[in-house]
Amino acid sequence: MDLNLTEVTIERCDKETEDVISKETPSFLSTPLKHVKNHQNEFIYLESPAFEQIKVDAISIELDDVFKTYTALLGLSIQKKHTATIKKFLDAQLIGENKYYSASFSGDEGIWDLNIPLDYIEGFSEEMSIADALSLTYQLIQTLLNEIKQ
Repeated sequence: MDLNLTEVTIERCDKETEDVISKETPSFLSTPLKHVKNHQNEFIYLESPAFEQIKVDAISIELDDVFKTYTALLGLSIQKKHTATIKKFLDAQLIGENKYYSASFSGDEGIWDLNIPLDYIEGFSEEMSIADALSLTYQLIQTLLNEIKQ
């Protein structure tokens, strides 16, 4: 799947303060994902109209401070009644012995806050680009939405 990210906002942000360190151009997407490992005080915030197709406004990518895994954080706009399907899907799709994820519904906003460890998605490689990590995340959420429709 080719994710069209010609219109994308990319910000490198400080984890503690959430202040913008720098705004990046789309060429930054070719940067190796290891960037977040080499700059553990940062997260990468990405916003694109392309995400609307998967009911997501933005995706952040960071290295989890506790588990040291590459993690995608996003808000998914679907109803709470899909709790069982979401959890069953993530349990089945994420691979590995110590896999974990976080999925909690925010009633105030009507969205699911998902923290998904990229390391446990089939096809993940620490050597992939940020664009490839985004594509992997996009495909996972798209597959989840297809599962919910059925």
